[in-house]
Amino acid sequence: MDETPTSRMLSWARNSTIYRLERRMMTEKQLSEAIAKKAKQKFEDISDAQIKALADFAVKFAYELKVLDDVAYAEISTRSAVRSGKSKKAIAFRLASKGIDGETVVAAVGDVDDLHSAVIFARKRGFGPFRRGDLDEKRKAKELSAFARNGFSFAIGKRVFEMEREDAEEVLYSASAF
Repeated sequence: MDETPTSRMLSWARNSTIYRLERRMMTEKQLSEAIAKKAKQKFEDISDAQIKALADFAVKFAYELKVLDDVAYAEISTRSAVRSGKSKKAIAFRLASKGIDGETVVAAVGDVDDLHSAVIFARKRGFGPFRRGDLDEKRKAKELSAFARNGFSFAIGKRVFEMEREDAEEVLYSASAF
């Protein structure tokens, strides 16, 4: 079995890379996995070496076009996650699961303010200062555990939980526009 991909395979990989990256931003790992998976489906009798070569070719091609950038992906994803109320821990976990290396993850989440994100989370869920109903023990437990499940420390969850609405809005508007 041949170890190098055919010209037809390389042409397909080039076109597939362009197609995928025109539609959404991907990490190096995501692109490599997508090309490898699709190549297995598309080409009969393709060897593992050819699949790896196609995936490597696609990643190299994307870098040559300057459309693949894990650092930019991490920064954009982090800003988006902060705007939707995700904790630093949750953002770091998601980036790592997408194949972003550790140093890039640390750099991307370095400026994330968990207090600001927790207030956004509370506003989205109607918790703490944004609560509309009455507070009973069951609701208190539900709200505090939701903060913990979403990666916020107990101290931050409790702080937001006990905030007055004016203080929470001040945190939202005084925080740097991430």
